[in-house]
Amino acid sequence: MSVLPLVFTSGWASGINAYAVVLLLGVFGATGLTDEVPASLQRTDVLIVAGVLFLCEAVADKIPYVDSVWDAVHTVIRPVAGAVVGALLAGQSGSLSDLAAGAIGGSTALASHFVKAGTRMAVNTSPEPFSNIVLSGAEDLGVAGIVTFAMFNPQAAAVIAAVLLAAGLAILVFLWSRIRRFLRRRAQHREEKRLAAQEREAAARAAVPPR
Repeated sequence: MSVLPLVFTSGWASGINAYAVVLLLGVFGATGLTDEVPASLQRTDVLIVAGVLFLCEAVADKIPYVDSVWDAVHTVIRPVAGAVVGALLAGQSGSLSDLAAGAIGGSTALASHFVKAGTRMAVNTSPEPFSNIVLSGAEDLGVAGIVTFAMFNPQAAAVIAAVLLAAGLAILVFLWSRIRRFLRRRAQHREEKRLAAQEREAAARAAVPPR
């Protein structure tokens, strides 16, 4: 129970940027700022991989439509990361409490991931790219701030994460019409590409002289 607020907060943050969570927790543990982080997250190879992937996400997350493709790829990765981090924070004994912590971290990460991905779909209906950059920067700062705050006051950080998650879900419902517009536009773009490919194939066949 004592680690549950940190599990919830890390799950919420993992749904937005799992690599940042692993990197931050590993750095906090390796520098001795907290004893809550297991040694497996402090390993040098884990920190290097998390840092490289964080930089990749920092770039992809600020490019319109590329961010939505990145989110689609991470629909599984972020919840799994949230579950693994939650289970590791609870312990590594394989007990029922560890599994429960993993379930809480994973489900919270899945919920916040849907908020992030849906919000990006709505933002991508706007033709300008600056909103993506601003929103991505705010997400990065929010994750860093909440995870850092959770190291020193996990209960308060969990309350903030819960409020942000509830607000995000409410905003997602409000933006549903724009999200559907994004999905229709993407489906139309795919259909146009398919028809263009068929036309090129037909033109190539017509250009080949009969034997």
